[in-house]
Amino acid sequence: MQRKSAFSRRLPDLVTEELVAALSKKGTSIEFKELFDVVYERLRARNAASGGEEMLRLRAYEKLSNLVSRGMVKKTDKKYRGLASLSNALTPVAETAGSR
Repeated sequence: MQRKSAFSRRLPDLVTEELVAALSKKGTSIEFKELFDVVYERLRARNAASGGEEMLRLRAYEKLSNLVSRGMVKKTDKKYRGLASLSNALTPVAETAGSR
């Protein structure tokens, strides 16, 4: 019997979309607090800020840390700056394991 994972291709979520949009607009470095304020306001405008502000702040920080570890965002002290490869963050992740 062949078994396929339900999450073989994951699409970026709304928090990642807004982080990418906010970091792509700014040519300068931005602190997390200011970045989160922009992301939170845009999510509220889209009616997508559910789960409370603190939980959303934790999710945004986790997503931002993920982008830093993938080399799409540069962190200098407490400031973040989007790099050229940041546009790749919105493409779906391809399957790493071939079909078995």
